[in-house]
Amino acid sequence: MIPWLGKEPVFPPDAHALAEPNGLLAAGGALTPDWLLAAYRRGIFPWFSEGEPILWWTPDPRLVLVPDQFHVSHSLRKVLRRQRFEVRVDTAFAAVMRACAAPRAPGVGTWITPAMQAAYLRMHELGYAHSVECWREERLVGGLYGMALGRMFFGESMFALETDASKVALAHLSRLLAERGYAMIDCQMTTAHLQSMGGREMPRAQFAEALKRVTAEGPAPRRWPAEAARDFDWP
Repeated sequence: MIPWLGKEPVFPPDAHALAEPNGLLAAGGALTPDWLLAAYRRGIFPWFSEGEPILWWTPDPRLVLVPDQFHVSHSLRKVLRRQRFEVRVDTAFAAVMRACAAPRAPGVGTWITPAMQAAYLRMHELGYAHSVECWREERLVGGLYGMALGRMFFGESMFALETDASKVALAHLSRLLAERGYAMIDCQMTTAHLQSMGGREMPRAQFAEALKRVTAEGPAPRRWPAEAARDFDWP
């Protein structure tokens, strides 16, 4: 059993989260800014399907990526050097969310529901949520979005309509965050794909302790400036 949350954004201790499914902590609450900020500061995120109540998760272990330790493979380095995509930030947040929400296969649903899209668009308007976008010939072909709190970036989802577009977005995000002194990118769940790019597992207790420090530091929330998407050197 998991608890049903009340009217205030107060979550149970992480130790109450289920082991199976990994990290399910509570249900209910809301997707308003006060709830989302309270959740992310604790390393908790919403994840649910259409027709379900809001479900809140804090998996153990947690996959994290240190920005300046992002692994650029030989093949990705060649793509980055060729500058096949124009990379922009915070110019098409809603479009990135819609693309991430699109079904990946016939008959497969999405957890990025209309309610989730509206909630994170509001966080974008408040300067907390950001997008990194890959464009080619003025067409959005890949990207990602997530939340920034203090010196922490919480990755939510990414998409690619052309080969390597999401990888390029993640590489640029990592370089941008490294230059701005961000401590970690939260990748939430462990995947071999993210591990191949430098992601490593961290025990939930250690992750939660790190969050207390890094979310209290860093810049005030604001939309990232256009120059943040400048072309980086990829030696």
